Formats: sequence, C-alpha cells, structure tokens
Amino acid sequence: MTSPKNSTEYISAINVKQTGGEVYEFNFSPNIEKKNSWWYIFCLKCRQKEVGPGWEPKYWSKTCPHPYCPSFRQVARIMALLITVVLFWGVVITVIGADAKPGGQLFNIAVLVISAYLGGWVLRMLTLPALVGMLLVGIFYQNAGLISIEGKYKGLVSVLRKIALVVIFTRAGLDLDPVALKKLYCRVLILALVPWFFEAAVIAVIVYYLLSIPWPFAILCGSIIAAVAPAVVVPCLFRLRSKGYGVAKGIPTLIIAVAGIDDAASVIAFGVGTSMLFGSNTVTHDLLLSPISIAVGIMYGIVWGFIVKYFPERSDPYVVPLRIMMLTCGGLLAVLGFEETSLEGAGPLAVIISAFTSMYFWTKQGWNIENNPVATAFEIFWMICEPVLFGLTGTQIILNQLEIRFVTTAIACVIIAIVARICVTIIAATGSSLNFKEKLFISLSWMAKASVQAALGPAVLEASSGHSEVNVGHAQMIVTLCIISILLTAPAGAIIVSLLGPKLLTKAKPNSNEQWRRGPRPSIRDITLYNEDEENDTYVSNDQLECDKTKTDIVEIQNERI
Repeated sequence: MTSPKNSTEYISAINVKQTGGEVYEFNFSPNIEKKNSWWYIFCLKCRQKEVGPGWEPKYWSKTCPHPYCPSFRQVARIMALLITVVLFWGVVITVIGADAKPGGQLFNIAVLVISAYLGGWVLRMLTLPALVGMLLVGIFYQNAGLISIEGKYKGLVSVLRKIALVVIFTRAGLDLDPVALKKLYCRVLILALVPWFFEAAVIAVIVYYLLSIPWPFAILCGSIIAAVAPAVVVPCLFRLRSKGYGVAKGIPTLIIAVAGIDDAASVIAFGVGTSMLFGSNTVTHDLLLSPISIAVGIMYGIVWGFIVKYFPERSDPYVVPLRIMMLTCGGLLAVLGFEETSLEGAGPLAVIISAFTSMYFWTKQGWNIENNPVATAFEIFWMICEPVLFGLTGTQIILNQLEIRFVTTAIACVIIAIVARICVTIIAATGSSLNFKEKLFISLSWMAKASVQAALGPAVLEASSGHSEVNVGHAQMIVTLCIISILLTAPAGAIIVSLLGPKLLTKAKPNSNEQWRRGPRPSIRDITLYNEDEENDTYVSNDQLECDKTKTDIVEIQNERI
C-alpha cells in the first residue's frame, strides 16, 4: 500500500505485511521537503489560505503540486470570475457600442482598473500596501498616454469615486465597536481629535507659507491629509495579533476606533470647506449653515440606522441581503442627494453615522460584531472599489507638470506634520494605561494615509470645476499633496509597524480557560487571546485527507491485530 504524496510530507513507503494474521512491519519513512528556499516561501505566500477541503480532479495534485501551483479551487474561482467578466463585457458592448470596444474610453477605464488590481497584487506579495501599486499604475497610464478621460466619462468617474466613498465610510462605521466606545469614549475622543486638529493646523500653516496656497484651501488641505488610514496597517496588525502582541490592552481596537472618528472629522471639515469655497452663498450664510449640515448628517444617520433596525425583521431568512441593500442605498442617497442641496458635508457624515447606528442596534439583537455578514459584504465591495478609486486617483498626476521644488516642499510638509502628530499623540495619551512604547506604536500606526485622501482629494478638484482657473489650480495642488502623502506614508507605515510591533508591544500569554476564536470574517476588533493552533491552520487538500485516513486505518488494523 502506498499513500498519496503532498508537499509537506512525502511518505515513501507504507508497508503492511501480514503473516498469520499479524502485522509484523509498519514503516513510515517521511521525506520532508526543504522549506528554506526563497522560491518555496514566495510560492507559499502567493497561495491563499483555503478553508475546508475541496474537490479536485484526479491527477491535479500530481501535475500541480502545492505550493508551487494554486489549488483547483483557486483556479476554478479565477476562471469563473473571468468568464463572468467576459460575459458581462459582452452585454456592455451590445448596449453601449464603440466606447466599450478596444480603444474606447470605457474599455480603457476597465483595463486600467484590472491593471491596477494586478499592480496591487504584486506589491501585496512584497508585503507592501496594495493601494500603492494601484496608484503607481494609474500614474503610469496617465503619463504613458494609455488613458484619457473626457466628456461624459468624467461624470462616470465622479460617480464611481462617490460609490467608493460610500463603501469606505460604511466600513468605517461598521468597524466601530459601540461597547468599546462607550467604555473609552473620553480617551478615544482625545486621541482622535487632538492629534487630528494639530496635524491639520501644521499642514495648513506650512502649505500657506511654503507653497503660497490661500488660507481657505490650506485649511481644507490640512483637514483632508490629517485623516488616518488604519487599513494600511491592518494586515500588519493581524500578523502581530497572531503572535499575541498588543492584544492584552486592546490596542488594535483603539486604533480602529480612533481612525473612525478621525475620518469623520475630516469628512465634516471637507463638507464645510467645499461649501464655503465653491458655494454661491455669503461667508456668513455658510458659517450658519455648517452646524446645520453637521446636525442634518447626524440625524439622517441615526434615523436611517433606526429604520434598518426594524426593516427587515430580524428573523427574516433574507435579512442579510436586505440589510446590505438598505445600508447601501441609504448611503448612496445621502452622498448623492445632499450634493443637490447646500448641505454637501452632510452626506459622508450620514454614511458613517448610519452604519455605526445600525451596528449598534444589530448587536443588541444578537449579532456578533466580529461575525457581521453585512460588514463582510462591504469588505467584498471594497475589493472591487479599491482598484477603481486608487487607479483613477493616480491618473490625476501628470509628471511633466510637476516642479521639483513643489514635490520636495510637499514631502517636507508631510514629514513635518507626521512628526508633529506623533509627538502630540504621545502627549495626548498621557494618563492612560499605555506605556511609552505602546504610545509610540499607536502614534506610528496613525501616520499612514490612504483611502480618505484618495476619495476626498479628487472630490475637491471636481467641486472646483466651473470656477476660476486659480481655484482649479489650488485644487489640483491639494490632489497632488494627497497622492504624495499616500505614496510616502502608506509603505513606510506598513514597514515600520511590522518591524517595530514586536519590539514595542507586549506579548500576551495564552489562557487555558479562554481561547481566541476566529469568526468567519477576520476583524481588527476580534482580538482577545492568542491561540497557537490558529497560526498553524492551513488548507487541507484531498491528498492530505487521504493520507491521514490511510495512516489512521493502518494504525487501527495494527491495534486490532495486536
């Protein structure tokens, strides 16, 4: 009898020889494959972690060994997606016509999005944030002359950005833990608003004096760039979490909670600033309208979250898809609808509040915040929106129009603001239970910029269209500053957090009475205690299951004979 082979354990011989009904030889001679080669490690990293066994063709494991080739499940998934995309694109061509064919604007946008996704995948394999690769692909396409967005497709791109904005802030609202915020609301508010305000002020002062941007645009620029992006460091935090770092004091919970409030502050400032800069009303009218806009956004979010609590009914078998549709449509209506009024700033704020309010009521109804299927759906939506948002944002940069002085000054502005924020964050955390190393870690984790800058920066440029060329020029400078801040801080933040996390955070010890349980949706909040078995979970192929079954059967035979 010969057992199946797999990449982690080769069983060269499993011999069961029987004489007179007795087993007298039972020999396993494993030949363990080398796992030190860079090629093996790289292939293992590329191969995604699968959940549960799956069906494979008879000779798949022999012709496509693990981990050098993907599993059949992965190949089948990619093929299903490709076939679906081709069929969908065929429908688009029949409806739209020439613009969807090769060479048309819509076709070029689609190719850009796919290329941005591939560029992000490459950087993800290098343990860098995927969004940086997506931005670089967009910059390359624009400066290589591979894409030109004109006419009605500018409106399409604007709508796509707003959809991405809804997904971003819905995820932010769903990731806020109501229980944690209730317990630590005072500390969270201080750590969110004080460093945000200080960084926004530093950026505004620097760009005003060094880049000669008028005060209104400088303040708007500071409020956008001051937003943090924990999504950049979340993968790093997952790896640290799996080893028990920082879980005892709930540091990742603090990071995500502060980031949500921080982003909400940027959204409020963006709405107020754009209405004052590009609105047709007087300054006095705008100043009076700003608190009304904030109040309307909060009220809309609370009311919509209260509606989603009761409709659909909690025991409805279709409750999950209905809640997803309700939350999505409510967010889109808020962002697109309030733009038609003079309350533009109310839209994004309403999206965050409605998602948070909904999550609060759902937890009261028995939903686990870590296993929330609605949040899982929006994570899938973000996988689609991320290359769209960052790829299209990269097309805003035209390299031959950039001056060296402007770029170097912009980099200096970002660095100075980040250093100032780190210092202020450490000071603001004084009096908490965190030690100095932990304060330094959370301040470094809040240095990364990403989603908010990519969404709100181009939105300023869109709002300036139709105004004077001077205003459009200042808006373009804000977009460039946002992109430079992403390219500078996103990879640096991920690398710094990965390297310094084990040195700055305390490692928790496992508790035998209570173990951390992974839900179906890994979340930055599902952090309690470290379970070593979780780290060693890997995809179990059919060959591995058959091999284990073979060994079990032989052991049972041996025991029976003895």
